[in-house]
Amino acid sequence: MRYARRFLGDVDLAREVVQDTFLKLWQADREHVEDHLVKWLYTVCRNRALDVSKKEGRMITLEQATIARVPAPRVRHAGMADAEENSGLLESLGRLPDRQQEVVRLKFQGELSYQEIADIMHITRNNVGVLLHTALKNLRARVLQPEHVPPGGPISEDES
Repeated sequence: MRYARRFLGDVDLAREVVQDTFLKLWQADREHVEDHLVKWLYTVCRNRALDVSKKEGRMITLEQATIARVPAPRVRHAGMADAEENSGLLESLGRLPDRQQEVVRLKFQGELSYQEIADIMHITRNNVGVLLHTALKNLRARVLQPEHVPPGGPISEDES
C-alpha cells in the first residue's frame, strides 16, 4: 500500500492498484512468478500505479504529500529522541528526488537487492548503486547537519 500510495497520493487508488496486483498474481502461472515473487509484485504494482496515475492525472511528488501520509523506516541514532529523528529523517527523505526516494524505499522497506530494484525501475544495477549512495549521502547531510544544507540539498536531482 505504501509503495502504491507513493505514486498516487491517494489511499483508495493505492488499494485498487494493490488489489489489481494481487488479482494478476492469482491469474499468473505459478511457475512463472514463484522464484521471484517479491520482485514480480513490486514490478506489477509499480507499472499499474504509473498507469493509473497517468490516467487519473494525479501523480504527485512526496514534497507535495503530507509527512503523515508517507511513513519512513525507523532508524536509531545515539543522542537523538526517536520522535525528532524520525521526523527529521522523514522530512529529509521527502525532499530527495523521486528516483532516490524510490530506491531507498525499495532497498530498506522492500528489502530488495540492487538487481531486483534495477529490474523494477528499468535502470541498471550500477545506477541503483549510484542513486542509493547519493540518497544516503543527502540524507546523512540533511539529518546530521541540517543547518549547512541548502534547500536543494548537497547533490542535485541530475546526479541520478
